[in-house]
Amino acid sequence: MLRAYIVDDEPLARDELKYLLIQTKQVEIIGESDCIEDAVSGIFELNPDLVFLDIELADDNGLSLARRLNSIEPAPAIVFATAYDEYALQAFQLNAVDYIQKPFDEARVQKTLSKIRKIQHMGNKEIPMHIPNKNEHNGKIAILVDDRIILLTHPDIIYVETNDGKCTIKTMEQEFKVNEALVVLEKKLNMDQFLRVHRSYVVNLDHIAEIEPWFNSTYNLLMKDGSKVPVSRTYVKELKQNIGL
Repeated sequence: MLRAYIVDDEPLARDELKYLLIQTKQVEIIGESDCIEDAVSGIFELNPDLVFLDIELADDNGLSLARRLNSIEPAPAIVFATAYDEYALQAFQLNAVDYIQKPFDEARVQKTLSKIRKIQHMGNKEIPMHIPNKNEHNGKIAILVDDRIILLTHPDIIYVETNDGKCTIKTMEQEFKVNEALVVLEKKLNMDQFLRVHRSYVVNLDHIAEIEPWFNSTYNLLMKDGSKVPVSRTYVKELKQNIGL
């Protein structure tokens, strides 16, 4: 059974969430707080598996608490439970397992718990479980697509492209559209294997089939799946160094 701690300054919201969690028979509520300072002391003392965390709190912002919780060893899994949707990107950058909105829904809470169990199974370890980074999953990157967490292995990724602040991850089989910025995804990739070749593209060097000269000292990369990726002049020198030219 998961041991959970709830942080929310609205008593009715806490009660609602507690009721839904208890109904699942998968969660034991071991503590709750309405402010960050009490939450910090309670969480450090009780060491929960899972923290449900509101964002807009009377004394501070729940995102700052999430940063502090990430320093705990082992750190609890974090689910943001809030009325606001504009913080979702920041939440997942802080390794949140999920992001659910008020008013809470029984089916949505159950989906969150199922997601946690899936991550637990994939990691083959007891939680706490964060959305894994490259170091935690040895050559894998976790991405959020709709309500699913998908693990992609680095060798399967051909390139990552950004457009209007959103990214497309291209693999041999399909494309995944995610809300994370390119600079965020770049940090999750093994940059011995990947290279920035354009302000909008990061490519997997192992998937380059051919380099085609283009105009004004630029190039196109012909990838093994048949797609083309532009190389801007800014990155030509680094590309040549990485492929031994």
